[in-house]
Amino acid sequence: MSHASDPAATPEQPGKKRNPVWAAVREVLIIVVVALVISLVVKTFFFRAFYIPSGSMEETLQVNDRIFANLMAPGPFELNRGDVVVFRDEEGWLPPIPATATNPVTEFFTFVGLVPDPSNQHLIKRIIGMPGDTVSCCSADGKLTVNGTEITEPYIFPGDNPSDSEFTKTVPEGKIWVMGDHRAASADSRYHEDLQGGFVDISSVEGRAAVISWPLDRLGSISGHHEVFANVPVPASK
Repeated sequence: MSHASDPAATPEQPGKKRNPVWAAVREVLIIVVVALVISLVVKTFFFRAFYIPSGSMEETLQVNDRIFANLMAPGPFELNRGDVVVFRDEEGWLPPIPATATNPVTEFFTFVGLVPDPSNQHLIKRIIGMPGDTVSCCSADGKLTVNGTEITEPYIFPGDNPSDSEFTKTVPEGKIWVMGDHRAASADSRYHEDLQGGFVDISSVEGRAAVISWPLDRLGSISGHHEVFANVPVPASK
């Protein structure tokens, strides 16, 4: 008597000859489909590519840097002071952008989220004030204060002041106060007081900038420098 593992127990079955070309094509198609599905899931729920067009965040981010933003903040992950965030320009901080020529290849990579979408208006800045915070400039030492506490900002562009204009702002609920790291070259919350006080809706935030992906010699994470705000007290309104 033969056992199931005995080759003699399984007679050879006649079958169709396998086409090696079609097998290879099918394998490539499966890989492409799986990669596309993964890219779409990542783009929709986790990360999205963005392009840095200006020097407003120097030296943290340089002109022409490509970054990936974590789309789960805000969401499962909360925003914090110091986070560098990408947000939609829903208040018209930027001038309209002209239409740009595209091709099927760039359109495909834009669709799957690996290349920034040039048709969307986004800005990238650092959160200085969260809801309830009072942000002021400047103290006797020329520093920003948050809830009355001076902060020392190592990310500011060398030679820049924390701000060349004086202001005191209390951030409303559901908003944030944002500033560029290159303070002398950033048209941030300070310069848009005519548009809802310069505050940005948290609902406009696409995500937290997480990684510089290009150029390769700048590959690395983007710091929120949360230590800067470690001693800032909870706002009195909380």
